Amino acid sequence: MHNFFWLNLIDRKNDGKAIQKIIKIWMLKYSTYKRNVWENSVISRRIISWILNADIVLNNDSFEFKRNFLTSIVLQTNHLKKNIKFEKSYTTRIEILVAILLTGLVFKECEENYNLALKELERLIKEFFDNEGFPLNRNPSDLIFCLKHFFLCKETMQDAQKYIPEFLEEIINKNIVCTKYFLTPNNQVPLFNGGLEENLDYITRYIDKKRGKEKNKSETLGGIQKLKYKNNYVFFDVGVPPNKNFSKSYQSGPLSFEYYLDGLKIITNCGFGNNISSKAELLSRLTSAQSTLTVNDTSVTKFERNKLLNKVFGNSIKNTFKTFDINYQEDENKISSTASHNGYEKNYGCIFKRNISIIKSNNNVLGSDEILVQEDKGSLNYSIRFHLYPGLSATKTMSGNSALIQISKNKSLILTVLNENIILEKSIFLGRNKILENTCVTVSGNLVNNKKKIIRWEIKKNI
Repeated sequence: MHNFFWLNLIDRKNDGKAIQKIIKIWMLKYSTYKRNVWENSVISRRIISWILNADIVLNNDSFEFKRNFLTSIVLQTNHLKKNIKFEKSYTTRIEILVAILLTGLVFKECEENYNLALKELERLIKEFFDNEGFPLNRNPSDLIFCLKHFFLCKETMQDAQKYIPEFLEEIINKNIVCTKYFLTPNNQVPLFNGGLEENLDYITRYIDKKRGKEKNKSETLGGIQKLKYKNNYVFFDVGVPPNKNFSKSYQSGPLSFEYYLDGLKIITNCGFGNNISSKAELLSRLTSAQSTLTVNDTSVTKFERNKLLNKVFGNSIKNTFKTFDINYQEDENKISSTASHNGYEKNYGCIFKRNISIIKSNNNVLGSDEILVQEDKGSLNYSIRFHLYPGLSATKTMSGNSALIQISKNKSLILTVLNENIILEKSIFLGRNKILENTCVTVSGNLVNNKKKIIRWEIKKNI
């Protein structure tokens, strides 16, 4: 309610007086500091919304209301300027700077706000994005969030006939390339490292309108590889954890993957639960919530429990790991990607290696998961999970090593794990604003006196 984003949804012809009345009441009740109402992100969104809708807010109202309205914007902007140095979230800082920039464009007496915002925005972009224009926290949803705000900056500066600085043009171009790389067949982003489900039809239309056909030329972007052949898409996380400063939304799922067929998501990660509750967010950060390997029911990365450190860095990670032997290949027969990580080596003495391939002749997806024991540290329990997208049902076949995944009445897939027994478990999906139930296909076992374990699996159409 307090960010006033709902102003974009109102009937601009008939609801002007009601809006002015609501804002009058708001200024009377909330002009002094109240924690939730004056939180940095809420203030920034409120300023942005008020300025972009000023035509209807100020239409045919009294001089006193206009004066109070504009004074309130300046007062809130000054509050942001004083508190931005204490804000740890990079995305919130971008919101703040966009709000300050808009006030500098609107009010001639606040032109220093415009210069301040541009200077700080350039510095923040250098800190928060890698050379390819992807956020260093590896969160695809933050990429979209930042791009929308950069678009807003550029459009309002053009309307004000201001020069568009080179750094802003450059980061927008890079963000567009990254966005096109990460867009899934259903116009969303894959659920890695804080990614959330959001329909992006509007932004893809905007990108297509504004830009040509720029494409990412590298095989890996932001630690994610994309394998694509015809109607098959696989997004494969081969990246390392971000630096502690950028790990607030990191989900511990190295070598996890998501799979799409004919525009539908089949295999998913569980998504990030921060829009649901703190408990849901904690659950969504566990390795078991991703479609990858867990050893002895533990997560690859541990999360900081110190309240003081979490206040500074957010819910940051305590330990890190390496990914290595990353290899992407494509020939006339298949597209494949291979990577390994050592996240379980210190505690359990083992390396995890995964290969995923799309076979061009039949569109089947083949996988090979290897657990390589480097040092004997006792018995190891392992689980490899394939979380199915909500709405898909699965039935275990008579063989015991396959699951029939029903997509629609006349369409199904078979997930087979060679020489292993699978189980179907209940799981939860946290990628939206509520908890949904889904099914998980799990392969579990025990590694005793074994130097190497290879689990081979296949996803193919049921004919």
